[in-house]
Amino acid sequence: MSDDEKYLDPSEDNVVDTDEVSISDPRALALPDDVLPDTLYILPVSSRPFFPAQVQPVMVDAEPWEDTLEYIADQPQAVVGLIYAERLGPGAPKVETFSHVGCVAKTHRAEKTDEKITFLAQGLKRIEVVEWLSTEAPYRARVRYISDSTVRDDESKAYSIAILDAIKELIRLNPLFSEDLRQYLGRFSFNEPGLLADFAASITSADPHELYDVLATLPIIPRLNSALTLLRKELEIARLQKEISAEVNDKISKHQREFFLKEQLKVIQKELGISKDDRTSDVEMFEERLAGKTVPEAAMKKIDEELHKLSILESGSPEYGVTRNYLDWATSIPWGVHSKDNLDINKAREVLEQHHAGLGDVKDRIVEFLALGAHRQEMGGSIMLLVGPPGVGKTSIGKSIAEALNRQFYRFSLGGMRDESEIKGHRRTYIGALPGKFVQALKDVEVENPVIMLDEIDKIGASFQGDPASALLEVLDPEQNEAFLDHYLDVRVDLSKVLFVCTANQLDTIPGPLLDRMETIRLAGYLTEEKVAIAKHHLWPKQLGKAGLKKAQLKLSDAVLRRLIDGYAREAGVRVLDQLLGRLVRKAVVQFLEQGIDRLLIDQGLLTKWLGAPIFQKQVPQQGMGVVNGLAWTALGGTTLSIEATRVPGQGRGFKQTGQLGSVMQESAQIAYSYVAGAAGAFGIEPGFFDEAFIHLHVPEGATPKDGPSAGITMATALVSLATNRTMKKHIAMTGELTLTGRVLPVGGIREKVIAAKRAGIKTVLLPEANRRDFDEMPDYLKPGLSVHFVSQFDEVAALVF
Repeated sequence: MSDDEKYLDPSEDNVVDTDEVSISDPRALALPDDVLPDTLYILPVSSRPFFPAQVQPVMVDAEPWEDTLEYIADQPQAVVGLIYAERLGPGAPKVETFSHVGCVAKTHRAEKTDEKITFLAQGLKRIEVVEWLSTEAPYRARVRYISDSTVRDDESKAYSIAILDAIKELIRLNPLFSEDLRQYLGRFSFNEPGLLADFAASITSADPHELYDVLATLPIIPRLNSALTLLRKELEIARLQKEISAEVNDKISKHQREFFLKEQLKVIQKELGISKDDRTSDVEMFEERLAGKTVPEAAMKKIDEELHKLSILESGSPEYGVTRNYLDWATSIPWGVHSKDNLDINKAREVLEQHHAGLGDVKDRIVEFLALGAHRQEMGGSIMLLVGPPGVGKTSIGKSIAEALNRQFYRFSLGGMRDESEIKGHRRTYIGALPGKFVQALKDVEVENPVIMLDEIDKIGASFQGDPASALLEVLDPEQNEAFLDHYLDVRVDLSKVLFVCTANQLDTIPGPLLDRMETIRLAGYLTEEKVAIAKHHLWPKQLGKAGLKKAQLKLSDAVLRRLIDGYAREAGVRVLDQLLGRLVRKAVVQFLEQGIDRLLIDQGLLTKWLGAPIFQKQVPQQGMGVVNGLAWTALGGTTLSIEATRVPGQGRGFKQTGQLGSVMQESAQIAYSYVAGAAGAFGIEPGFFDEAFIHLHVPEGATPKDGPSAGITMATALVSLATNRTMKKHIAMTGELTLTGRVLPVGGIREKVIAAKRAGIKTVLLPEANRRDFDEMPDYLKPGLSVHFVSQFDEVAALVF
């Protein structure tokens, strides 16, 4: 059996031998029209339509077609209908998805392999389904046979010649098509243009729907035209494929030639003594890096050992790569290299004032650090922790600090970090080991005294891989970080000259030993006046610059800016304010382009039109019997908190609290209730009031969780107001923890709470006596307009508010 008489199934590598059927003899394979049966078993083909001029293997599932194919093979005609049916999902297709026109094919040599049956199909002629006799597999239908009409005109002859020329060109580009052409010539002649069109379409890789259009086209001339179109597309694809292959082969040949020439050049240079091998070049490169650096003795000893090891290792060994990577890191560290610090205090303060409005505490601390270094003529390191709500400028001030000190700046976030190797590095025994973040920072900035910002230190995590917070203890300890040990380098690195600036939103999640090592500076939220200044001098010019606008083109008055802040951006920071200003600029640019104008003034009407109704309404202190205004601290800054108490008739003695109160706040409410009930006579409360009254205490808003002890005196005041039927003085707010003996204990967040009181129009604030120090340390601009009373006993509170 010759190779020409074998047909390969590309998916199963099955070989179907055709010696016995002699398909090259058309008289042995062709069947007369009158012996073709009127009913056929229909086999769906989902890959592409089958044409009358085709001879190729067809593979189907053994279930449910095995018995059917055996029955067909036993029939004299041994024919089956092949109809294209697009597969839409698993399982056998439905008859509704079958195409109307298909092909009747003679089956040869069916063989079963691995639950699949492969047989050789020889296309005979087109069929059209007249009636479905079985709509489930195995399918059976009554069919009508479609014969090609005889056409012998000049147009069909011209089409045939064009198709033959295209096939010849395709064979020249892809010799694989010559086998298909040889088989066709063994069975048909070119005097049958319909079959020629079918053959031309069948050898292309066109889309199944395009192939079906050719199969369903019965007139000869349109079919020839469609087949020629598909053949031309296939020709273009073949040409493009050949060009790509030639280009790729050319590149490969060029690269191979360059590689051999370079290798020959290396050998020649080595023989002449004008070139060094890789090991020598690496050793010299590392030694050059160390020139001019002051490497500690212990580190230098370790580096020399590794250099000696590198010089005797083979460059192709795995250990060579590990040693080279180590030396690459060890020699890249700026041993003893320091940038020159700016010792001019006035210039440093000018830089800080230029970049940030407010933040006086931080600026004073930086100037103090600078003054100490200027006095000693040597700048050391320091560890600062900036704590405040989001958007107050904690992260951005790190760059300003570096610029004011004329130092390099490096920032990385600790948020979500769970692996201590990120801090102290991996052991060199691990594949892909790297030093920790601090060694990487020194390599990047190329000096030993940068400003390193550790962002989001309160969001650091822990896992089975270690506790990064514990690993930071060595880094942030001034007594230890001068000899910080990185696990990868395994040598001591001096971090004592680094200025560490850490940021956090809250202190609760920072471990105590780590918090103890840092100098905490609290950043409270901004007042409206400060936000207006920040927006005018920083945020608004930045947004205009992003949009490519000049100040004269788009203007925003102070009144509109103040309304924007009060109605839409009342958070402690300025991040939302920045986003809203950017939104206004984008709206203005749209108006510029749509209306063809180049200048615009944003008034309050445009503000409301573009941003909608104000999100925040003006905070008005609540007034009434049993209603008291408290002050609370949140992660977003301070806020006012009204507490309401009322008596529920007909319930008997009882006490109920609502408002999503946490356990600590519920305990504060119970303490306030017990204290006021126990000392009722001292406040003029009728005897037996609490024995008969059911009191309901509520803290709006109900959907917001609340917790903490600072509302103790506020709750007690609300209960006294309710029990005595007296209304509290206007514009008063208070905060403080209450005990069962009536003592008022200190609370936190005084600065944020005072800012919230000023924002809400509160005139009088009651604070614990123990918080007097916190109030005195507040900036002077926060104190005007407020009458502050410090209390140590609740008796003083009652005397002041009623």
